[in-house]
Amino acid sequence: MKLYESLEKALKKEPNFITDNGEIKKWVVISKAQNFDEELISLLLEDKELKAKFFLKVKDVLVFNQSLFIQFLEQKNYLNDSYTAYKNKVGLNIDGKFLKQRNEVSLVWPFKDCVLEGGQSREEDKREEIFFNETLAQDEINQLLEPKVLTNGKRCTAKGEKPLDKFTRNDKGVITNNLIIKGNNLLALHSLKEEFAGKVKLIYIDPPYNTGKDGFNYNDNFNHSSWLTFMKNRLDIARDLLINNGAIFISLDDKEVHYCKVLLDDIFGRENFLVNIIWKKRGGAPNDRVIGSIHENILVYTKDISNIVLYKRNRSKKQLNRYSNPDNHPKGNWAVDNLMANVKGGRYVESLYFPIVNPNTGEEHYPSSNGNWRFNKDKIDKLTRQDEIYFGVDGKGRPKLKRFLCDVSVGVPYSSIWDDISHNNLATSEILKLFGSVNTFDTPKPEDLIQQIINLCSIENDIVLDFHLGSGTTSAVAHKMKRQYIGIEQMDYIETIAVERLKKVIKGEQGGISGSVNWKGGGEFVYLELKKYNQIFIEQIESAKNTKALLKIWENMKAKSFLNYNVDIKMQDKHIEEFKALTLAEQKQHLAEILDKNQLYVNLFSLNDKDFAVTQEEKKVTKEFYQI
Repeated sequence: MKLYESLEKALKKEPNFITDNGEIKKWVVISKAQNFDEELISLLLEDKELKAKFFLKVKDVLVFNQSLFIQFLEQKNYLNDSYTAYKNKVGLNIDGKFLKQRNEVSLVWPFKDCVLEGGQSREEDKREEIFFNETLAQDEINQLLEPKVLTNGKRCTAKGEKPLDKFTRNDKGVITNNLIIKGNNLLALHSLKEEFAGKVKLIYIDPPYNTGKDGFNYNDNFNHSSWLTFMKNRLDIARDLLINNGAIFISLDDKEVHYCKVLLDDIFGRENFLVNIIWKKRGGAPNDRVIGSIHENILVYTKDISNIVLYKRNRSKKQLNRYSNPDNHPKGNWAVDNLMANVKGGRYVESLYFPIVNPNTGEEHYPSSNGNWRFNKDKIDKLTRQDEIYFGVDGKGRPKLKRFLCDVSVGVPYSSIWDDISHNNLATSEILKLFGSVNTFDTPKPEDLIQQIINLCSIENDIVLDFHLGSGTTSAVAHKMKRQYIGIEQMDYIETIAVERLKKVIKGEQGGISGSVNWKGGGEFVYLELKKYNQIFIEQIESAKNTKALLKIWENMKAKSFLNYNVDIKMQDKHIEEFKALTLAEQKQHLAEILDKNQLYVNLFSLNDKDFAVTQEEKKVTKEFYQI
């Protein structure tokens, strides 16, 4: 126990190793150890016990036993921010380390959905997409998650686009504009944090399923550990954005849903798991396997389950059509209901066994099968006087109860199986009607699925966030349902698909749920982009067709990009022939990897740095957004 105390005492001498409330930043210390940090090693050498434990003597030279030190930190739970032994046992383990211990950031560019080439039909093969992802260790991240400079701000209304002059805010100073943001979703989420932390009511995302058939179709698919890191990074910040009574809905198939649930248990707390909704996405087909996969999962977690507010679903037209008022009763529409008690085994209750007299014929009617009436004699007599007992069209039948619509509780509860929602093929046809066959998405979600999710846990003017916006379904439905929304997408189709779709919504398009919500058009949204820097080179690399184009990009990178600090430009040029011998995919991967990922987009603190050439208009929009 003394060793624990000695280490904690030593580490607390360094302010960078402790939090504001005095706790050890355990994973910062681990990161320092991994990089043989001089400051950390000096602190350890100052204590005789720590020196004896974590250093080896080799020919009169002390050598830091890095692996032993890291193993000691990871396995012991004496530090306040450590996992307990139980959590370690149930945690997700990757390469011998638990996901939370890895403390990495997974960068992904740029695909969520497969996009068809212009002119291709749905039957033709998709183009070969070269997919890049890089997982950065903690020591490689220092500015990555800082807020970013905003650019290309514009306001989109029914009358067209116009420059963005300012944002609309409520009496608490919070932006009330609908926002569509183009940029890496992880970095965009962190840019939203200061303005919207604790204010988002509902998050719905349809992330990559990691099946090898979606946009992450590269090499041996999106590596499982990278996918988990990718999800963890984004879910961590997503939780911060939710209001206490908010909820997050995540669509997944069986490939990763169970792993994602373990991850969500850790981030949101297992007690805040609400339900796994089963959505029947299609019917069976003759070419299915023995067991056809016809459903998807929607995991639902709350920020705080003790505060969650859920709303019952509206009654369907079929349910409402049961109610009518053929006798012009003053209480309004009613439907026939049973007067018999629902008692298993026909148990006899004396007070509920008596004759009901038909006032029209004088005939007495007893409960059938030795059962009972639902109500006692006094209640039945009262209902009879109020004309709330039904004796058939001719007035001579057995008594039934008139169940009035005004007495029925508003709405009906949801079930965990949603088999009354449109299938994927209808969602695809919705997109086809809007845009034709070009750039059609493989698996868009139908508007009525999103409508049901939004109805379940939000009301008008609540904020709805989707940071895998894709074709824009979530924002389109939220707009029609009068919710404030934020949509984030990195791909260029945010402009050609999502933005254009929302413009059609504003003008009153009648697809999807428009009829059910009586949508007539109206409203507006604000479009913004994160200002790119190294991201520009990432996109150029991705779209390059040959080595010659990549070599030209490399020349521009030397002059204008920020490269990793350990990149030797002279050595890169010296071995350029070896670079040329690589495959095109390997060349692209190499150039993407040597770019400094902290400079993908322009950080807010570089707003006035001449190297980034931020315009006065960009400064104005950025300062207005962050209220600088």
